[in-house]
Amino acid sequence: MCSDLAIKAVRLSKIYPVFDKPVDRLKQFFWKKRQYYKVFTALENVNLELKRGEILGIIGRNGSGKSTLLQLICSTLTPTSGELMVKGRIAALLELGAGFNPEFTGRENIFLNASILGLEQEEIEECYDDIIEFSGIGEFIDQPVKTYSSGMYVRLAFSVAISVDPDILVIDEALSVGDGAFSKKSFDRIMELKQSGKTILFCSHSTYQIEALCNRAIWLDKGQVQLYGQPGDVVVAYNQFLDSINESGRAEKKANNDLIKESTGSTRFTEICLFVNGQKNQPIVISQSSQLSVRASFLSDLNSASPSVGISIFTMDGIVVTSSSSHNDNYVIERDEAGNGTIEVIFPNIPLLKGKYYIDLLLACDQALYLYEHAMHIAEFEVVQNGLEQGFVALQHDWK
Repeated sequence: MCSDLAIKAVRLSKIYPVFDKPVDRLKQFFWKKRQYYKVFTALENVNLELKRGEILGIIGRNGSGKSTLLQLICSTLTPTSGELMVKGRIAALLELGAGFNPEFTGRENIFLNASILGLEQEEIEECYDDIIEFSGIGEFIDQPVKTYSSGMYVRLAFSVAISVDPDILVIDEALSVGDGAFSKKSFDRIMELKQSGKTILFCSHSTYQIEALCNRAIWLDKGQVQLYGQPGDVVVAYNQFLDSINESGRAEKKANNDLIKESTGSTRFTEICLFVNGQKNQPIVISQSSQLSVRASFLSDLNSASPSVGISIFTMDGIVVTSSSSHNDNYVIERDEAGNGTIEVIFPNIPLLKGKYYIDLLLACDQALYLYEHAMHIAEFEVVQNGLEQGFVALQHDWK
């Protein structure tokens, strides 16, 4: 295995026998020459190379094999065939509270989980206070974890996982359970691990987070690799696939991008207004003539950097026509001494063609990685036109 590789999989497969009746399992045990089961292929011929310091995003529909791949990498499952080589200490968040004994206290589970992850008693004692501080469990640390909320579970599990200083960190959707403030802190820590050269596998339904966080991505469907490469290319192909299958696929695609549907903390929108040619809440837009603008005001935490704002315009059946963000345009939003800020995005001579559209607005951290609030369907407008052009947008062009 090359010295700079953290993970390498060659034709990795996982197959399960599926028995229709319990008695068939007994028959199979005694009569091995006959097959009493059906074969379910959870993962088939996966080839993968991940270098140290890379972040791999894993996307796919439910049941596509994402969790199976992560469990194979973490050695909680054994492959049916193929080769898998993993170099370095792994810390994993595969399932909410996995490895926790519900009867044990939070304190006892810290020592139990950290020892499973490879820390000695002395090492656990050294980082114990940091685990408690990061998790924010505090006064509940000596209570049985069966009394914890799902958010407390994931906070404690994540705090233990990052405390072992892993070479490889595996995250399977777990952070979506935590509260807003902790999720923001967790993503900040993930970025610190990324910058320090750790390898991270990040499984998420959010294509936005995959593209923002990862430098490699893999798309699985029915246990097979559909595409492996740059996150932007993989996300585009995956979204096109969801659009092509049916309306439920389109709904799934929309859900994938709905990271946070409402405010989860002190940073939130306070007012959003749509303007057409300076008139508030005017719903009629003339193609290639009217000026469309959206003004958003927000309240933010002054202890964090000034947030960024993103805007997306959709057709009424949920197809993204365009999106923009202050982060991508390197525009820093000014705030007053109370943390209030206002920003306006302006589309002059809007090039959209005839049809009805709606707008989503997103309030994110300064790196546009963690979303504080997703203001969905904040306004609708209709574009009218004089010409006979068809499509979504009129591109600038010349005839010669």
